[in-house]
Amino acid sequence: MKNIEIEKKFLVDHKKWQLVPKGTGILFDQGYLSIDKDKVVRVRAAGNKGYITVKGASESMVRPEYEYVIPYSDAIELICNFSIGRVKKLRYNVEFGGRRWEVDEFQGDNFGLILAEIELENSDCVIDYPDWILHEVTGDQRYYNSYLSHYPFNAWSCPIPYNEKP
Repeated sequence: MKNIEIEKKFLVDHKKWQLVPKGTGILFDQGYLSIDKDKVVRVRAAGNKGYITVKGASESMVRPEYEYVIPYSDAIELICNFSIGRVKKLRYNVEFGGRRWEVDEFQGDNFGLILAEIELENSDCVIDYPDWILHEVTGDQRYYNSYLSHYPFNAWSCPIPYNEKP
């Protein structure tokens, strides 16, 4: 299968992240049209572009993914009129160790949560970690955006303290 996403996800240290030169973030507004254990259908408005994405079930850090550009106005309409859950975040792209890290500062009911993701060519890639990475949460479904759209971070009864390394 050619449309495979191989991705690792990490909690970010707030204090160290504030010191990172990151430029301007892009606001991502994403709504979920379908969420179940085998697939997620997401619509995203990012900057002035729209996307629809279908993701299959995750096996550790690997899952099928199909993403297509759609008109921005269609993305907004789908999010506003058809989504069953929604997440907003500011995304920053940061280069480190020859790779692009995507760092999301969540907004709204998920405010305070900062996650970093890195896409890999294969599951055996060696990664240099920036010092603002705390610990890996790949595979922890609580940190999936689709989960956060229904169970926001600020409503968790016992959120993981992410300003200290475990």
